[in-house]
Amino acid sequence: MKRETLQKLVGFLFRVFTRTEYSGYEHIPPTGGVIIATNHCSRVDTLLLWGTPGRPDITALVADKYKKYFLFNWILNTAGIIWLDRSQADFGAFRVAAEAIKNGACLGIAPEGTRSRNGQLLPGKPGTALLALRTNAPIVPVGIEGTDKAVRGIFTLQRPRLYLRYGEAFRLPPLDRDRRNEQLQQYTDEIMCRIAALLPERQRGVYRDHPMLKQFLR
Repeated sequence: MKRETLQKLVGFLFRVFTRTEYSGYEHIPPTGGVIIATNHCSRVDTLLLWGTPGRPDITALVADKYKKYFLFNWILNTAGIIWLDRSQADFGAFRVAAEAIKNGACLGIAPEGTRSRNGQLLPGKPGTALLALRTNAPIVPVGIEGTDKAVRGIFTLQRPRLYLRYGEAFRLPPLDRDRRNEQLQQYTDEIMCRIAALLPERQRGVYRDHPMLKQFLR
């Protein structure tokens, strides 16, 4: 099956079995390299992100632990995702992702580095900021709501409501070598707070009371 055909099929299934809403996707540049930074609380997040309007070329960094699930492995390989070994600093995957962005790809990535078990944001890791700095690509934050309970709702035919809210694109300024670690943490916090601002309060987790969050709330 071709990528485009599978993408349409997955989109059709989400329309039938869920009530999924995409909003703010006009913030995503229609062409060129861009990073989509998202929260991650369900195995279906990547599939939902794959349906991002306006960017059918979207791919993602996905933990290689999902290779053991035959259906996910087949779908994600067909989707052309980039496998990431989270048990170590996977510089190979980082280089492949950076090259893809430089070649104009739209890349989804979860700065938390793992799936949240309770649907709330976990502390972000610096990989997303480093990737953005390496490629000088804009970052578009997205908050995904409802997927932490989606699987149960789908299997009980309740058509759960799922929301993907995209925020404004932004770029990170170059690091000051004398303040590298401090700035990298600030950039990571900014990315996570921008995501938190797109989520309901119950999902903001460790960023619920972060002082930076207020400037991104509307």
